[in-house]
Amino acid sequence: MDEELRSLTERMRQESHGSAAYEQLAATEDHDELAEVLIAPGQPLWARELAAFRLGVAGDRRAFESLVLLLNHRDPPRCASAAYALARLGDPRTARAAAALATNELRVAYALHPVRLLVELHAPESVPALITTLERRLRPHDPYRRVALACVEGLGTLGDGRARRVLNEALAHPALAEAAVHALARIPQQRQR
Repeated sequence: MDEELRSLTERMRQESHGSAAYEQLAATEDHDELAEVLIAPGQPLWARELAAFRLGVAGDRRAFESLVLLLNHRDPPRCASAAYALARLGDPRTARAAAALATNELRVAYALHPVRLLVELHAPESVPALITTLERRLRPHDPYRRVALACVEGLGTLGDGRARRVLNEALAHPALAEAAVHALARIPQQRQR
């Protein structure tokens, strides 16, 4: 069993108190049954998360909206499982949704997992969203250093020359300087003509 799935199922087992409903959702191979949980009224959050995760990793796009909501949840484990499932879902809307969440200043406290998802996706939206998010984190006394660090590391992973300017600005921030040096080293040098 995949480590992310193992972690999720253990967390869901605890949240559901090992109920029969949990056992049914964890065992079923019926995607329609899982999808029904996403739209049925009165379903507990653990059931919606488990159903969305299972559908997402199976590539069933009916999970998209639920997974995006979970990606922006206040509970980091829910965000992490949603990001994992979204990365495997294969829905073309995923990068746009992750970019919108990563750059939303009203929800920046929850931007870490959308940033990491953008890096994993290597989508056209990834570099511009990470640059925008990092630029905002370079303000004095910004409390979201983990988000800023994820942007710096992600921009290094993506290796896009458009990130050079903002990474150079990040060098002036002690908490980001070392990561910015490594990120800049991963960006191919521009050729002189």
